[in-house]
Amino acid sequence: MTEDVRIWEILQGDHLKEMEKNRLDQETRLEKWLEQDISILSSDLLVIGRQVETDFGGIIDLLCLDYNGDVVIVELKRDKTPREVTAQALDYASWVANLSNEKITEISNRYLGDHSTLEESFRSRFGAELPEILNEHHSMIIVASEIDGRSERIIRYLSDSYGVGINAATFQYFHNGDRKELLARVFLIDPTQVKYSTRTKAISKRPPPLSYDDLQKMSEDNGVGDIYSLLLERLSLIFNGKNTTRSSVAFVGLMSGSRNTIFSLIPKDSNTKDGLNFQVYINRLANYLDVDKERLVEVLPQDKREWGYVGYTSPDWTGYEGFFGNREEAERFSAALSEIKRMKKS
Repeated sequence: MTEDVRIWEILQGDHLKEMEKNRLDQETRLEKWLEQDISILSSDLLVIGRQVETDFGGIIDLLCLDYNGDVVIVELKRDKTPREVTAQALDYASWVANLSNEKITEISNRYLGDHSTLEESFRSRFGAELPEILNEHHSMIIVASEIDGRSERIIRYLSDSYGVGINAATFQYFHNGDRKELLARVFLIDPTQVKYSTRTKAISKRPPPLSYDDLQKMSEDNGVGDIYSLLLERLSLIFNGKNTTRSSVAFVGLMSGSRNTIFSLIPKDSNTKDGLNFQVYINRLANYLDVDKERLVEVLPQDKREWGYVGYTSPDWTGYEGFFGNREEAERFSAALSEIKRMKKS
């Protein structure tokens, strides 16, 4: 069953008063909030369409892309029955499954208008380039103020047994006597589990990213396993998350609601002579840690050179690349970042 959330307000004298839970009065409010700030549902989503009409006559509430370039349908339950809401989401998915790069770009550019292009919006949201292949996988998130038991069983069955990318998120609404309103979000299934089930049971259109074990072995084969292990462990505690590619592990930070790649370790381009290859967006790192970039440049390894993403001259897309030549350089760098982050918190 969906987790029951209870919230207490801390009053003077350390007294607790439980906030009253109510049904959200209008799910149209929820749709508006989601469009304005989709991060209340997930920081890994970019809205590319609202009230999108399918070729079958249905209307998708919100159409999104995640940071992998996969399409995500966000559908509000409203007053639909369990059979209606799941059947409708699956009907929409049958249309989304065949959307081409060109059609996705057309939908998004129509939604974004003259304010931005899909490529610009994706870059701004995730701090990375739009993938060449979009819609490798697709998924559905049903949003409601509450999910009934029958809907839960159907969603779990489709996800667990067949790897269908479907989940539900409930937004539980609270208020106190002063009319202060609070909103709490709970997923029916852990989103990482839904992604895993979908990817392991679906046919991929592009080579999958390497696993962490694969990258560890690659670093050991290239003679930099001890440096890689140290930095992987230390940097994982500094950044908000990480993900792998076919050649690297990228550390990401959440800034202004956007997911930004900041620092990468690249075992594929490493060797015993030079060391462990790295790339850093230095301005992003400075903004993330709220520190002068000159201080960060000082603690980078000695073997470094200026670097920028091909085709872009914006400071946000420039930084340094080079090699950690030994463990001492890796320890010095990770210790400096840890201290900076500790001081920021204090």
